[in-house]
Amino acid sequence: MRKILLLSSFLAMFATGSSAQWKPAGDKIKTKWASQVDPANVLPEYPRPIMERKDWKNLNGLWSYAIIDKGGRISATFDGEILVPFAVESSLSGVGKRIDENKELVYQRSFSIPSGWKGRRVLLHFGAVDWKADVWVNDVKVGSHTGGFTPFSFDITAALSAKGDNRLMVKVWDPTDKGPQPRGKQVGNPHGIWYTPVSGIWQTVWMEPVAEKHIANLRITPDIDRRLLTVKAELSTNTPSDMVEVTVYDGNRPVASGKSINAEAVEVSMPDDAKLWSPDAPFLYTLKVTLKSGGKVADEVDSYAAMRKYSTRRDADGIVRLELNNEPLFQFGPLDQGWWPDGLYTAPTDEALLYDIRKTKDFGFNMIRKHIKVEPARWYTHCDRLGIIVWQDMPSGDRNPEWQNRKYFDGTELKRTAESEACYRKEWKEIMDCLYSYPCIGTWVPFNEAWGQFKTAEIAEWTKQYDPTRLVNPASGGNHYACGDMLDLHNYPHPEMYLYDAGRATVLGEYGGIGLVLKDHLWEPNHNWGYVQFNSPKEVTDEYAKYADMLYRLIGRGFSAAVYTQTTDVEVEVNGLMTYDRKVIKPDEKRLKEINARICGALKK
Repeated sequence: MRKILLLSSFLAMFATGSSAQWKPAGDKIKTKWASQVDPANVLPEYPRPIMERKDWKNLNGLWSYAIIDKGGRISATFDGEILVPFAVESSLSGVGKRIDENKELVYQRSFSIPSGWKGRRVLLHFGAVDWKADVWVNDVKVGSHTGGFTPFSFDITAALSAKGDNRLMVKVWDPTDKGPQPRGKQVGNPHGIWYTPVSGIWQTVWMEPVAEKHIANLRITPDIDRRLLTVKAELSTNTPSDMVEVTVYDGNRPVASGKSINAEAVEVSMPDDAKLWSPDAPFLYTLKVTLKSGGKVADEVDSYAAMRKYSTRRDADGIVRLELNNEPLFQFGPLDQGWWPDGLYTAPTDEALLYDIRKTKDFGFNMIRKHIKVEPARWYTHCDRLGIIVWQDMPSGDRNPEWQNRKYFDGTELKRTAESEACYRKEWKEIMDCLYSYPCIGTWVPFNEAWGQFKTAEIAEWTKQYDPTRLVNPASGGNHYACGDMLDLHNYPHPEMYLYDAGRATVLGEYGGIGLVLKDHLWEPNHNWGYVQFNSPKEVTDEYAKYADMLYRLIGRGFSAAVYTQTTDVEVEVNGLMTYDRKVIKPDEKRLKEINARICGALKK
């Protein structure tokens, strides 16, 4: 007994000492949440609320890391420790180093399997790793994945040690802008609107035990016109006799249920008075999905769903409007890039992740355009719960030509290589798959401003066919073809309608960019950029109000949605509604909310 106590004390001392050695790297500005990061308890929240099991284990924390030559031999020695899941370039990783296309990043840590998991399969999950990941457990290769924005998992059961600790190793290669893969705004030489690279693990790593036969994914589709909720449970293996049962709850009260066999989707008839989801009333039903095999429960997951509908319709004036639940709604929100001065792609805490969405709601917006980045699953759940419609961009990649402003009919498309096109198509499908069930997603945006834009009509048509329940904005600020559901204009700094589409909804996908430099809240104190710059919060608010008045008048002429640039400053960009460290809200918040409420309510009856 004494030996066990001494060993426990030694391990506790080692863990404390290891955590004490970690500290943020560099001297850049940080958010208030950076000081709340605990290396022993990093992002502890369940990472996938849309399909939740009670039993799981978080693998975030301090791992060993090494930077090696690409294709080089993996050594037994490491350069130090890195705090997962923060990218190696970030401050919160504790490393703050850049890697290029000639280097690879190696991670390693040990882990144990809880005794209660005995006899069950063990899944190893990665929220996201940028870009190519190879994974070993106990020197056994368990899988690989390409794509920097989507989750992936491996069944590692056969590689696990029967006794003691197990060793997990991950090797990552990320060429950033030296490769054709989707990467968003990451570049090797950050400047202007292009930002610091994000390499390696940047979302939660975790494990969960499952039965041999289990639910692998849920695809949830509401239909308010037919009062139907369809739940397709994708199973690890299919047997005709397997039964999937779905029960729908309003709070703790069951209100509907359904069953299926033969791998069919469960169609649940919802009550006549089913509650609809909207930004004003974001009601979510709770779901319990059960898999029975041979009459016994094999798996059970908790989920949620919303009854809502995204569509377009021509109004009495002949203008094509965006509709939510068969009613016109002017969708208005900020361009949200999701960058953090301390974590880059990764918010320091879940509270921080929620903060930007909550402030967007406080500001009176009803929509967010998630700009060429995909967030962790919890971000979309927060939007579902708070009532924010999301326009989801595909992260751009390959070559980014100059902005072809106003070249809607004679703009140039990129001629991609077969490898580049395959990377795009694979990851766009994976993004749509992993986000399909979130009620907040209202619009898919395959391209932005001709950045990597190719085969636009074909991609837009495929996107619409793959998910007919959402709208498709084919190329925000850069669509040269009459395809998809929207014509999207960009104009800086003020709103302007220089084109109008009588057959599709006409939207202002970007405008604004009102800049304000605030000392002590800058990424680079002597080098900052904005579309237009002012000197005081009052001047910023007045200019915002002036643009809003212009926008309001253009709604009657045909605009059906608008996106203001942007939620926060990002690196040297100083045109955010908030500073990059989220410590200062630049305009007068009360006036901002009143202005935005007027815009959002412009089409309400």
